[in-house]
Amino acid sequence: MAKYFDVHPENPQSRAIRQVIDIVRDDGVIAYPTDSCFALGCRIGNKDGLDRIREIRHLDDRHHFTLMCRDFAQMGQFVQINNASFRAVKASTPGPYTFILPATREVPRRLLHPRKRTVGVRIPEHVVTQALLDELGEPLVSSTLLLPGEDEPMTMGWEIKETLDHVLDAVIDGESGTEPTTVIDLSDGEAEVLRVGAGDPSRFE
Repeated sequence: MAKYFDVHPENPQSRAIRQVIDIVRDDGVIAYPTDSCFALGCRIGNKDGLDRIREIRHLDDRHHFTLMCRDFAQMGQFVQINNASFRAVKASTPGPYTFILPATREVPRRLLHPRKRTVGVRIPEHVVTQALLDELGEPLVSSTLLLPGEDEPMTMGWEIKETLDHVLDAVIDGESGTEPTTVIDLSDGEAEVLRVGAGDPSRFE
């Protein structure tokens, strides 16, 4: 049964944030709000957690997970960014964009695209997400909470709790966006818009 945390959207309670991150560090899988929509998340080294997220969403091994990063400095530990991409990413973060970039050795192989050796990264503009990342001290491996057969991501914490109570360890309720991120592939040095979402894609077209 998932623990339920009703967190203040502007002043997240420190005690609740610590309790959630304790669950993450104990290899739990959580659902949490972001500036795009709710996401499923676990810590980087949690192989079982990745398998659980894949099972919840019916994903195959080709799925690109996203590293939810606290800031640009943390992102730079996990991806390689050339000068042109650096400026584009810097100007668009924090915000509702996911960037596909070549991964560094800090990223476990199971998180990489099998052929391209890339990984998705993003820096959210969301108070609760940032509080979680501050407390954790490393990225959250994340995937949009979009269930099989559904066209829209889940956006209500209580509904997530009811639906996924038996497969999650924690649900953090709170305000979230309702549209997935815009996904930009920068892995070849040129920007390619893979998905148009909440972020304005025009700056990359």
